[in-house]
Amino acid sequence: MNTYVRAMISSFIATVILSVLMLMKSMMGFMPGLDVVRMLAGMAHDMMGLPANPAVGWVLHFMTGTVLWGIGFALLFKALPGNGPVIKGIVFGVLAWLLMMLIPMSMAGAGLFGMAMGIMVPVMTLVLHLIWGTVLGATYGRLSRSAVAA
Repeated sequence: MNTYVRAMISSFIATVILSVLMLMKSMMGFMPGLDVVRMLAGMAHDMMGLPANPAVGWVLHFMTGTVLWGIGFALLFKALPGNGPVIKGIVFGVLAWLLMMLIPMSMAGAGLFGMAMGIMVPVMTLVLHLIWGTVLGATYGRLSRSAVAA
């Protein structure tokens, strides 16, 4: 299994975990204004004319989380600071969070770092991305060890 496939599988698994946490957050009624799936669907509608429904948002969420961030992680892995894949995954998670806070949040009208929705938005999304990066790095490390052992 090549590096990019390992990274995309790892990123997919991390995105599944992130998505479960997002759903749990919504079910608990915590920060109801922060609905990334709805935000992505709205942006896709405004920019590409796609239907503004949750299915579009989920597809974009998983495509970004799996393909874009997976390939990005594979490309940057050696350049990322830290010893071991978990630390590199956490650093990459912070980079993904920064990009999310600067580009899509602003495009969706939430302001830089989502501050138009309050201070908890950047804090909560950072925590979620730290978890995502940890899962990404841990899974990538495990898959890489398996590939070497095979």
